[in-house]
Amino acid sequence: MRAARYYGKQDLRVEDVVTPEVREDDDVLLQVAYCGICGTDLHEYAVGPIVTPTSPHPLTGATLPQTMGHEFSARVAAVGAGVRDVVVGDRVAVMPAIICGRCRYCRRGQGHLCVQFACTGLSAETGGLAEYALVKEYQVAKLPDEVSDLEGAVIEPAAVAAYGVDRAGVTGGDIVLVTGAGPIGILSAMYASAVGASAVVISEPNPNRSRLAASLDIGHVVDPTTGELDELVGRLTGGDGVDLAIECSGSTPGLASCVTQTRRRASIVQTGLHTKPATLDAMALSEKDLTLYGSWCWWMTDWPRIIRMVASGQYPVGKAVTSQIPLDDVVTQGFDTLIDPQGDQLKVLVRSGS
Repeated sequence: MRAARYYGKQDLRVEDVVTPEVREDDDVLLQVAYCGICGTDLHEYAVGPIVTPTSPHPLTGATLPQTMGHEFSARVAAVGAGVRDVVVGDRVAVMPAIICGRCRYCRRGQGHLCVQFACTGLSAETGGLAEYALVKEYQVAKLPDEVSDLEGAVIEPAAVAAYGVDRAGVTGGDIVLVTGAGPIGILSAMYASAVGASAVVISEPNPNRSRLAASLDIGHVVDPTTGELDELVGRLTGGDGVDLAIECSGSTPGLASCVTQTRRRASIVQTGLHTKPATLDAMALSEKDLTLYGSWCWWMTDWPRIIRMVASGQYPVGKAVTSQIPLDDVVTQGFDTLIDPQGDQLKVLVRSGS
């Protein structure tokens, strides 16, 4: 089969590899439909290896080269003898976490914090940027007819966004600020609206991303470098500040905006990943009695709920997809396009086998 294999910094090759096979009773072999390119994938490609293991992973034994891709939908091609939740032909979305099930976090139901956490497409035998992938039964969630394969490939980043918003909590009628109009920022804005926000403000200085965000009609979109953000937040809140801020840019200016634009006793959630240390006005954090939350991954059990929200139309995650490309073009039309600061794409999905 064809697969996109990561060897090291800016070295991603689409090549022929052996198709995986069912070996254990809880194995599920998947024929991949669509796979998204995540910001984590881009960090690995641009400056890695970071989380892709250069020596055997303690849980999975995986090491470079790694088949990339952890945001994907697929059709079940074969199952192990003990699999009961899915049958051959079912369409599914993949929850990519691989956990030990034994550490204190796994035993508390917090598998996303597993001390040996691994991930299909980053530190595992297979990944979604391929024609086939092998996962465990607990990693798949069936898609109803109302959810397309394209939307199914966006369930994973949609769950990232939902967990961040839920971490701080939205109360009906809240005014929410989202800093950064990348895929997670856009999905966070969608989710905040779905769970009760009365208004969402998206702050994005990149004009290409601002135009894309505005075209989706999911909230106010402003450039924080022009004074628009101050004016709009002041007008919407009577000068008090927003009720909740979701930091999705992974930047110091984005985090600073969250501190500045929130009301007293508001909450800020850090959803975007910082690749270098950030500075923070800790005095303002204290003076305004703010709460700052971290956010890592998602609840592993959240796929059915997110899928139901997508199926109902409440969470229109497909809007975030701006391009579909064949697997053989994943480097030039996918990774290279998305790491371009002036790029005009938001969420790129890769069609398997095309």
